[in-house]
Amino acid sequence: MDSWFYLFLAQILKMHQIVKLISNTVRWIGLKSAWLNFILVLLICFDVVQRYLFNTSSNAVLELEWHLFGLIFLLGSGLTLQMDKHVRVDVFYANLDDKKKAIVDVLGILVLVAPFCIIGIMTCYNYASNSFYIRENSPNPGGLPAWYLIKYCMVLCFVLISMQAMVMLYEKIQIIRK
Repeated sequence: MDSWFYLFLAQILKMHQIVKLISNTVRWIGLKSAWLNFILVLLICFDVVQRYLFNTSSNAVLELEWHLFGLIFLLGSGLTLQMDKHVRVDVFYANLDDKKKAIVDVLGILVLVAPFCIIGIMTCYNYASNSFYIRENSPNPGGLPAWYLIKYCMVLCFVLISMQAMVMLYEKIQIIRK
């Protein structure tokens, strides 16, 4: 066989490794972020005990609850897409064969997901960077410092969704090519 064939085969094997790495990374981050639910429940229980037994409250604890809730959503979004648990209107989709479903998915990724992620990354990056430049903290007394950290997690959310969308795009194109 010609050397171009082996180069092509090597590129395909590399692509499979990259797809697997991205998929495993998205899955790992999503599964680890699920533990934030447990931490959030403990924090809410602490807040309730603090409020009703000791008649005190802390702005930092309240803000941390909101930040953890946001992180659960943001870091789990890529895994949600990977597991196909995202919102979808399947009026027609459910009755399509695999190849037609793959075509619809490719169009959805290219027309909806990719532009949305690009806009999300650019917008959230500017938003988080502005927060970083002014060293934004909570406006509430006793609130959390460094709000830019949670804002940069919004960028990470769109990066994770983008990465998973690329994996899905690759997989759907493989289905179409069969």
